[in-house]
Amino acid sequence: MAKTSYQLSEADKSRIIEMAWEDRTPFEAIALNWSLTEPDVIALMRGSLKPGSFRLWRKRVSGRKSKHQQLRDPNISRGYCPTQYKIRSGK
Repeated sequence: MAKTSYQLSEADKSRIIEMAWEDRTPFEAIALNWSLTEPDVIALMRGSLKPGSFRLWRKRVSGRKSKHQQLRDPNISRGYCPTQYKIRSGK
């Protein structure tokens, strides 16, 4: 593993797990931010999740085109909806 789990802060681990669960966030985005390869992310998830949750996650991401940059539609250039993180006023 590029960075062993003890070198990652709890906040980093939490964010990596969150990104790994997101359907549209490719493994390449995690690699860009934390230098973790797909097998590194799998190892982190295996060690951090309950066995049933890990199996559910692996089943979910296995073969999913959106989790691999090369398999994605070239028209998709971001991992989230443009309005997802906008701060809305007037509530």
